[in-house]
Amino acid sequence: MPAKGVSRVGGLGTAVGACLALVLGATGCGPVHDSSDRARTPAPSASDRHGTPDSGSAAEDGAPSSAVGSATATARKAGATPSAPPSTSGARKASGKVRLPPRHAGFDYQIGGPYTPPAGVGIVSRDRSASPAPGLYNICYVNAFQTQPGETSSWPSDLLLRDGDGETVVDEDWDEPLLDIRTPAKRQRIAARVNKWIDGCADKGYDAVEPDNYDSYTRSSDLLSADDAVSFIALLSRHAHARGLAIGQKNTAELTGQRKRAGLDFAVAEECGAWDECGTYADAFDDRVVVIEYTDAGLRKALKGYGDRLSIVRRDVMVSTPGSGDYVRKVG
Repeated sequence: MPAKGVSRVGGLGTAVGACLALVLGATGCGPVHDSSDRARTPAPSASDRHGTPDSGSAAEDGAPSSAVGSATATARKAGATPSAPPSTSGARKASGKVRLPPRHAGFDYQIGGPYTPPAGVGIVSRDRSASPAPGLYNICYVNAFQTQPGETSSWPSDLLLRDGDGETVVDEDWDEPLLDIRTPAKRQRIAARVNKWIDGCADKGYDAVEPDNYDSYTRSSDLLSADDAVSFIALLSRHAHARGLAIGQKNTAELTGQRKRAGLDFAVAEECGAWDECGTYADAFDDRVVVIEYTDAGLRKALKGYGDRLSIVRRDVMVSTPGSGDYVRKVG
């Protein structure tokens, strides 16, 4: 997700050692940054995030966006999205057959609101509340590791992560309490809820799911671990695969070495060009990577190194819709 404001500074993630061999052996692979070291880009869970952060106009050419985090915006234009494609996808979902995203296809990131995909787009990512785009490969965005600001009260109190004083641990950029995935029992209970959203994605005809905030453990004041995150997402992966959906790793380059244990099929990488991480994802996922850059400089770097291999798009930080003053979409 894009992050709203200030970069988080911290040490290397606990899983860096697990993927060190991969990183060192990667051709053209830059340093792997702990997710806590970067501003997170907005990945709005459209149905879920109300009150999109105030980030102003689209990011200008320069350093990695300082407004990167999970901004699942609620602004959507009614009727902008065609209805979901009919029966073939339903038959595939029923059979549990998983279809992976195509490599190096045109891509659009529409989690801030659906609209008719531009010409040349073969893959689109949308919020779970939206319908998939007919005839394309569709990825369904869900906020899996944190609650939505307006939905905290719907969660059992004991499933919210709390510190030693009993206070809820909150992602301050987005005012979202973290979920407590520390024990197998709690992971099962939380997964049961998130899996219902995944069921909704499958029922609508999506091809894949994008669970956001995999890196929430880096914002937990060391209460959560990388192992907790991997163990939890593995539950989501099993369910997604049973429903015929591929499942993507959202950011968190330091955990690419855990992809098989986690059961992940492809990557959704925000600002990997700006942070020199595209090679890490490309090697781990055999080039099945969709990239979102939020600055012109990041787009240039991503295209220079991986433009002939990965699906790359430049979007505005709020991933807004055409007609908005913030709307930016570039592919070259």
